[in-house]
Amino acid sequence: MILAACGDDGTDGTASGGGGGGGGSTTGTTLPGSGGSTGSGPEVTELRPAAEPLPGFDACLVTITTGIAVPGATHVAACTPVEYATNPPSGGDHWGSWATFRTYDAPIPREMVVHDLEHGAIAMLHDCEGCEAPILAAFEEVRESHGGDEKCLPHGTVARFLTAPDPDLDHPVALAAWGATYVATCIDVESLEAFVASHYAKGPEDTCYPGTEPDTILCD
Repeated sequence: MILAACGDDGTDGTASGGGGGGGGSTTGTTLPGSGGSTGSGPEVTELRPAAEPLPGFDACLVTITTGIAVPGATHVAACTPVEYATNPPSGGDHWGSWATFRTYDAPIPREMVVHDLEHGAIAMLHDCEGCEAPILAAFEEVRESHGGDEKCLPHGTVARFLTAPDPDLDHPVALAAWGATYVATCIDVESLEAFVASHYAKGPEDTCYPGTEPDTILCD
């Protein structure tokens, strides 16, 4: 029913392991938060790029949260549901298997995505019915701008990015990294690139081993 999970070194196991600034394209406001991993609380930055808002929103707003506390990173059994404090998730307990770094047409279990984040990946997520194409094009531009990852290339992967729809998002555009999130009501490539530059390969496990295809994990 459930495939055996692999350890972070590509072997069977249950090893485990904390993360975080973002940039922006126009004026922004930095707000103090609470409960961050450094004791000073997470930092929230709001940007208002000169971009058209996506359908359903009145204004273009980018919100970047960094220094998010990650209380733990325990491997739990595949198919075990985990509740996350941020949307999108930015760390925490997760399944023992992580998703292959690529673009998906269907949602990925968040418990797998978090394991990718632990390995320093950036999750590029979207929820915009009928307007996926420009978001995916922007994500592709950001990935190409970032370039290859020397830790991934020997394994046949370009870099630690996974792109997928996520119907549980509150925003049409979202990025997630270990200890940091980016959400937006518009498409702003400059701030997307800045977030990636700040948070790529910043997870507690800096590895790029091949992952698991999510649809091979069968849950009741």
